[in-house]
Amino acid sequence: MSTRTVKIKNIAIGGGNKIAVQSMTNTDTLDIAATSDQLKRLQLAGCDIARLAVSSTAEVDACKNYIGKFDIPLVADIQFDYMLAVKCCEIGFDKIRFNPGNIGDESKVEYLVDCCKAHGTPVRIGVNTGSLEKDLEGEPPSAALVKSALKHVRLLEKFGFYDTVISVKSSDVKTAVDAYRALSREVDYPLHVGVTEAGTELRGITRSAIGIGSLLLDGIGDTIRVSLSGDPVEEVKAARLILQEAGIDKNYCQIVSCPTCSRCKYDLKSIVDALKEQTKDVKAPVKVAVMGCVVNGPGEAKDADFGVAGGGGNKAALFVGGKVIKTIRTDEILPELKRLIDRKAEEYNK
Repeated sequence: MSTRTVKIKNIAIGGGNKIAVQSMTNTDTLDIAATSDQLKRLQLAGCDIARLAVSSTAEVDACKNYIGKFDIPLVADIQFDYMLAVKCCEIGFDKIRFNPGNIGDESKVEYLVDCCKAHGTPVRIGVNTGSLEKDLEGEPPSAALVKSALKHVRLLEKFGFYDTVISVKSSDVKTAVDAYRALSREVDYPLHVGVTEAGTELRGITRSAIGIGSLLLDGIGDTIRVSLSGDPVEEVKAARLILQEAGIDKNYCQIVSCPTCSRCKYDLKSIVDALKEQTKDVKAPVKVAVMGCVVNGPGEAKDADFGVAGGGGNKAALFVGGKVIKTIRTDEILPELKRLIDRKAEEYNK
């Protein structure tokens, strides 16, 4: 679904541009060494936009050590004090995230908006189920999220501000998905999507994959964040995987493998694990299949560029486009596949 374009430093979001991956530092903003290190790690992991919580004037001053030091845009996350948002705008943050409902009366919002216009700083209106206005109590949660977001958007529009991104997050997957779907029918602003407070590790990633993935498959979402408790670098890794599995990021080596049964006579999992490590830096659309046996392997994986299927003993069938081209030893599987992957990647990147 096409949205208007909002420029955040060197990244254009919306308008059909690449979906950006966001994360947020969880170090003490006043700890310059720790926060700088985490921002570097996020950037190296593939984070496109990083957000920092700013809760005091001292933290605004600390942020002067981060502004302009990284290639990725930095976003100031403000909760209640509109003057902190103004100060963050003035020192050069690339975007301000706040909830107008928490700022206070309209004159304060207008003052902040005027500052953002003067500095060319976009705003993300961040609404979630934990910060809804009291007059929306009793409304279905997804409908309340949308109503709150629209109210804040209209307030910014009243002051002539349109450089806006919106999020309507919930820790409940269905609530979040329903809210984003409804909101996408009401506005053409870029949407930052995610399931907030998703949790830790497997459950948090599963919740995020279902929520964010459902929306991406609907064509909804211009930036995404996987909200996990722990190291934010893991958020970026999970977000990248979601983009790949949704078919949006195709420039990687996709490895498919069967769950195996008693017909598999070789250590398939070790092959897959080693192949994943060897191809983690491949930037080309390559699909490889590692199958347990030749009974269904080549046929089931005929859409793969190439792959192998166990043939019994220490033998395996190497196939290209679903057709077996030769038999190789199982200890030849990794070098044969790596050779084919490297050749295809080299041809793609010429």
